[in-house]
Amino acid sequence: MTERPLWTPSPERIEAADLTRFRRRVEARCGVALPSYAELYRWSCEQIDLYWQQVWEHTGVLASERGERVLVDGHRMPGARFFPDARLNFAANLLRAPSGAEAIVFRGEEHARARYTYGQLRERVARLQRVLRRAGIAPGERVAAYLPNLPEAIIGMLATASLGGVWSSCSPDFGVQGVLDRFGQIEPRILLCADGYVYKGRAHESLPRVAEILPQLPSVERVLVVPYLQEAPDLSALPGARLLTEATCPSTTRCTCCSPRARPDRRSASSTASAVRCSSISPSTG
Repeated sequence: MTERPLWTPSPERIEAADLTRFRRRVEARCGVALPSYAELYRWSCEQIDLYWQQVWEHTGVLASERGERVLVDGHRMPGARFFPDARLNFAANLLRAPSGAEAIVFRGEEHARARYTYGQLRERVARLQRVLRRAGIAPGERVAAYLPNLPEAIIGMLATASLGGVWSSCSPDFGVQGVLDRFGQIEPRILLCADGYVYKGRAHESLPRVAEILPQLPSVERVLVVPYLQEAPDLSALPGARLLTEATCPSTTRCTCCSPRARPDRRSASSTASAVRCSSISPSTG
């Protein structure tokens, strides 16, 4: 019996697909006939350098330098190196969408909800980037996160990457030894953590475990706490720790808009877009 696909896109959907636009671009730029996906796939395997060069140009990668070389040791896996002379910033590429476009839709069970446009996300990344820069985070420096799946995990990764730093994270359901096994290898200078997390409707505190972890991670110089379970968690057991909302807030008064428990209003995207642009991230290439 001949197997039939469960679903086949309509001709209109195929025509509107980005892959179709890419296939036609390759035909025009490289002087080849690729009437189907199978032909495009075959060509990509036979002309690896040309294929990846066209991918770079079609996707509009943002880079200060691409270099002439596309692929080195292309037939080694692992071992192949793509665009080895390129210099670009990972965060700048991920944050380049229009300011009003939706970037994050967050649901923390029934505990919290938030939505972020790209304009709002860029603003928060820029705020944290300034904090990390003042703390001395530079290319190769490490930032670790002991966080649940919060928007702050994405913001932290992007802010670290924008400076060329190294990001590592683990879930707050890791025990103390599991965290030390992971973070002890990289010796992070900054630790982001939440005061807790919610699982199956039940709140679990994280700060007591953080208090156990810190004495065994002497490389950590600063602790930034995301107030997730409470707006003002007790940080007395963590000397020198600060709430992330306070460290990154541009005003001197308490800023609830920075909390994951807040609900950023998409209607504010136009004003955010005028004040914050990709260039405000001040990326360090590397």
